[in-house]
Amino acid sequence: MTAALLVLTTCPDEGTADRIALALVEKGLAACVNRCGPVNSIYRWEGKVERATELVLLIKTTRERYAELEQAIRHLHPYELPEIIAVPIAAGHPGYLRWIGEQTTPPLIA
Repeated sequence: MTAALLVLTTCPDEGTADRIALALVEKGLAACVNRCGPVNSIYRWEGKVERATELVLLIKTTRERYAELEQAIRHLHPYELPEIIAVPIAAGHPGYLRWIGEQTTPPLIA
């Protein structure tokens, strides 16, 4: 079975969230991206407590595609230090986990 991951990132607006989600799925780096929110974030940045309204992306991918996925998010994201967190999927519907692997497997070049 493929080592599936759930990757989370937050985005400042709908345009950014949609652009990142679409690029990841189109490039085969993610099988599916769910856009959630808006959410209210409270965090410390440069010595000050900040508040922001953000959208959360729940990204389903594999360990094999993670490095490329992270690079793509960093390239597309407007934040200086975007949240990119990967959580291993320990269990799930076997067919769904297999589908994640199938959708993120790079095509073979003949």
